Formats: sequence, C-alpha cells, structure tokens
Amino acid sequence: MKTTKILSLAAVLTLGAGLACKKPEPAPKVDTAAEDAAKKAAAEKAAAEEAARLAAEKAAAEKAAAEKAAAEKAAAEKAAAEKAAAFKAAAEKVLVNIHYDFDKSDIKAADRATLQGIADFMKANANVKISIEGHCDERGTNEYNLALGNRRAAAALAYLKTLGVDEARFETISYGKEKPLCTEGNEKCWSENRRAEFKLKG
Repeated sequence: MKTTKILSLAAVLTLGAGLACKKPEPAPKVDTAAEDAAKKAAAEKAAAEEAARLAAEKAAAEKAAAEKAAAEKAAAEKAAAEKAAAFKAAAEKVLVNIHYDFDKSDIKAADRATLQGIADFMKANANVKISIEGHCDERGTNEYNLALGNRRAAAALAYLKTLGVDEARFETISYGKEKPLCTEGNEKCWSENRRAEFKLKG
C-alpha cells in the first residue's frame, strides 16, 4: 500500500512538474500597421470634413456679404436716381422763360415772381449755375438783335443779383433771332420769341 501511495505521489509530482514547465501560449499578434493606417484615414477624413465645413461657411459668408453690398449699392443708386429726378423736376418747374416787350429789355412786373423762384432755387442748391440766354423776334438785323439779346440776358442777371444770388453763378449769352420758338409772322409768335431762357450749366 505504501508503494501505491508513493507511485501516486510520484505521478502527481511528475504531472505538476510537467505543467509547471509548459510554456504559455503567445498572445495573438496585433496588426499595428493596419491600425495606424485606419487611424490616419479617420484623421484625414475628419480634417477633410472640417475643411469642407469651413470652406462652406466662408463661401456662405462671402455670398451674404456680396448680396449685402449689392443691395446697398442698388439702394444708393435708387436714392441717387430719385434725388436727381426730384432735382430735375424742381429745376424744370422754376426755370421757365420770361418775356419782353418789343425792342425792350426791361423786366416785366409779371415776370418778377418767376425770377424770385429762380433765385430761391439757386439759394437752396448752392452748387447750381445757370446760363441766361437772350432771344429776339425776327425783326431787325442780326447785329441789332444780338445786342438786344445781350441786354435782355443782362437785365435778368441784374434782377437776380438784387435777389441775393452771386453773379459768378451765371453766364449770359445772346442768340438774337437765331433760335425762334415760333416761326409765324405775327405778334403772338413774336411775343413768344422775345424771351430769356434759363438753362442749368453742367
């Protein structure tokens, strides 16, 4: 019986020794190159997505800025056009012809209100300059009518000066009988041609 126990003990010891000497199995090998490549690809994808997002934001901001600038430009152009139209309408309203008696250059009482309106317009628009054109009817020589046209333009200028408008803002010119408004040979037509016209300069 002792022998049996000894043998059993020896078998256990031998088995234990065998187990103790057995080498552990190696851990499974990890493919670090593939893992690094996957990480790199993920990082590149994230960077590309971020760059695309930033580019889209920049494009949207540039588009919004361009639309705002275009809207502001359109509004400014519209305002300028409206201002120009209002100025033109105001000028047309006040810059009307005055008329003279035959062979005269005196300002008629009926035309003083017209000249006052012109003076007020020029005071309200400090940069406005005006050309005063003197005209005559067809009777008389060219030389005489040119001189008469000059006197008529000068008389209008002199009256405007008395209303407080600087002489430097005017120029005068005579067309004599060169530019008739009416070509019929009667007093009604001649009276229309005996006039001073006021034109904006520039």
